[in-house]
Amino acid sequence: MRMYGSTPHGVTGETRPATSCTSVRTGHPASLDTSAHTRRRLLAGSALLGLLAGTGARAAGPSAASVPLVWPTVELLDGGRFGAEQARQHDVVLVFWSTTCPFCRRHNQHVEKLHRAALAQGRALRVLGVARDRDPEVVRRYALAQGYTFPITMAAAPLTDLVGARRVIPLTVVVDKTGRLRQAIPGEMFEEDVMELLEGPR
Repeated sequence: MRMYGSTPHGVTGETRPATSCTSVRTGHPASLDTSAHTRRRLLAGSALLGLLAGTGARAAGPSAASVPLVWPTVELLDGGRFGAEQARQHDVVLVFWSTTCPFCRRHNQHVEKLHRAALAQGRALRVLGVARDRDPEVVRRYALAQGYTFPITMAAAPLTDLVGARRVIPLTVVVDKTGRLRQAIPGEMFEEDVMELLEGPR
């Protein structure tokens, strides 16, 4: 498995799995099989445990992952809002990214497909992009140029605090409609892996 480094402030280059990294690109689509999916699930589970380890009280006991999250209400770039009321109606795929991250750009192409497919199929799933940028106008122009139609917020801090996320981008976090953290997948994902999230949390 190849691993790549990316932070909101730049790219750290390719490294070995044993080292600390900030972005992971999962296996090649042509080679995806049961073992590949199992490895990705193990990776997601390990990342989830890593997130929980940094969330204070939620990580205190073995049932930490089953404790419902208390959603903050955040403002979206289009002027709308997202909070507990919307989260109760959908499984939520949070995607942390930045306009300066090349891995995020490729990753979000698949995220956009996931968003469109969820709407077209009437799935109870919502994508929420979390931009780790400072200038909303930069993000708006970038999103328009890339053709993103999924909701985007710049309220990274409350959502990072919500899931205990480190500054890893891209980072895909799945929260089910009961408010429970189900997956945390660090790094750029292939299209097949992103679209698999359409089936809901596992």
